[in-house]
Amino acid sequence: MSFGFSGKMGVSSGRSDNSVGFYGVPDVMTSGLTTRKALTIPAHPLEATERSFHDNKLRMEMNMLRNTQGLHAPLKMAMELKAAHKVGRLPFLPSSNLMADVLLGRDDQLSFEDFLNPVEFREEGGQPHAIVEKSLGIL
Repeated sequence: MSFGFSGKMGVSSGRSDNSVGFYGVPDVMTSGLTTRKALTIPAHPLEATERSFHDNKLRMEMNMLRNTQGLHAPLKMAMELKAAHKVGRLPFLPSSNLMADVLLGRDDQLSFEDFLNPVEFREEGGQPHAIVEKSLGIL
């Protein structure tokens, strides 16, 4: 008896790496949880500008630094920011980006990212040993 449904549901898991375990189900312990986005919800018109707000502000500040202090100031700032972003942690520990926030002057400001879905409350758990072994290419 057929109810008119196909064999697969029309909802995709949003998983791009297709990490399937031994039994054909996604391997959540090593690849983590993924979110499902509804395809019918349109994006808000201001969403794109809000995503690039910090980048546009940094570009404007670097341009102002170049005009007032010369080329060396934005180059030095970019070098310090690159070094701050390269601070390594283990793959299962999210970075707080405190050094980058101090360099950019965002350490004393509260924004939506600070109290809506902070890093310590995200649902991206997993076994630390399995995640490190996967990042090293052992698994």
